[in-house]
Amino acid sequence: MKYFIKKLAGLLVTLLVVSFLVFAAFAVIPGDPATAMLGTEATPERVEALREELGLNAPVFVRYVGWAADFVRGDFGTSYRYNMSVKEMIQDKVPVTLTLTAMSFCMIVLIAIPLGLVCARHAGGWLDRSVIVINQIIMAVPAFFSGILITLVFGLILHFFVPGDYVSYQTNLPRFLGYMFFPAVAIALPKAAMAVKLLRTSVLAQMKLDYVRTAYSRGNATREVLYRHVLKNAMIPVVTFLGMALADMIAGSIIIEQVFNIPGMGRILLTSISNRDYPVVEAVIVCIAFLVIIINFIVDLIYQAIDPRITFE
Repeated sequence: MKYFIKKLAGLLVTLLVVSFLVFAAFAVIPGDPATAMLGTEATPERVEALREELGLNAPVFVRYVGWAADFVRGDFGTSYRYNMSVKEMIQDKVPVTLTLTAMSFCMIVLIAIPLGLVCARHAGGWLDRSVIVINQIIMAVPAFFSGILITLVFGLILHFFVPGDYVSYQTNLPRFLGYMFFPAVAIALPKAAMAVKLLRTSVLAQMKLDYVRTAYSRGNATREVLYRHVLKNAMIPVVTFLGMALADMIAGSIIIEQVFNIPGMGRILLTSISNRDYPVVEAVIVCIAFLVIIINFIVDLIYQAIDPRITFE
């Protein structure tokens, strides 16, 4: 219980610091939201009046305290650009980004673990050497460029999907998932390649340890040693990587959503930054930070489940 209290306190402090830094950063960077909102009608008098109305003339810390208090109550503020609730603007975007991230993560796990084990079991063979070469190529290609290639090949040439023909999950869930499959592949490919390489290396390192020789001396076959003894220990660094990859995929989905014309959190974030719509930007970034922090917390719990030697103390 003490561990969970400490961890929860650490999560809250981290989120508090991140939210303040985000709020303070947008308070000092160039660009005036009032001027952006008024456009060609931005006279000095009207700009000053609007700044006063929006509370932009108050000290940064005072504005942050008010914003944080409202945020905790579920009030994310009002969009400068659209004059509507930020919560309403982003609440249907969160499931889109989470679905994209979850699909990508599942693809990584389904690809990396079986392929990494096969490569380790047949290290030095033709399959292992082929996978190593392919992995190097995939890791060298950025996710956004993979997205462009996937759009070209599977969208424009093979017609497996129509680029830009996004369908909301609220309208047609199967079509939504079908469209999300290809951007998920673009995000998953480089991470899966890294995970395969990491698992292969970890398994081969474990196979050289004493407990493996002991397992063989007891008459266990290679398959039993690999799956019953080696895999659990070899997965520890892989779990670390997968946790980092999952957090990175949430942020990485920003670019992929642009490539595939997906109205998720990433797309609204970039649009709001260009429009100086800071309430939307701050809410989206804090939500992303919260998801990343929660993921790291879950990874810590998985460590102990995989290896009981790792304690919570």
